[in-house]
Amino acid sequence: MVREFEALGVDLVVLDQAIDTTTPAGRLLFHILASISEFERDLIRDLVLAGLKRAKAQGVRLGRPRAAVDVLRARGMLAEGKSLRQVAKALHVALATLARAVPRAANARLSKPEIGAV
Repeated sequence: MVREFEALGVDLVVLDQAIDTTTPAGRLLFHILASISEFERDLIRDLVLAGLKRAKAQGVRLGRPRAAVDVLRARGMLAEGKSLRQVAKALHVALATLARAVPRAANARLSKPEIGAV
């Protein structure tokens, strides 16, 4: 954002924080604050990635839980003329999960409940 402002010839003056990019001292302070902010963001990112790596190493399953979809029951309800939304509500699964599971079942001719990502 700072580079964009500079390219457009826009100066920033923050009255309550003594930042004034029209002066050398103000530009220095602004760049120091931006550097500290970037450092903090990178530090947080590294900590999050380390935590995810540790969780995976400990066998923790990450992400949303998977929902079992009774594909045969869903196809039967759809054949009765019910909408995808009605079937999803009746089976207590997300609409997108049902929409992903039903076409796969039609192609693979599955005979057991299928696991779909929520």
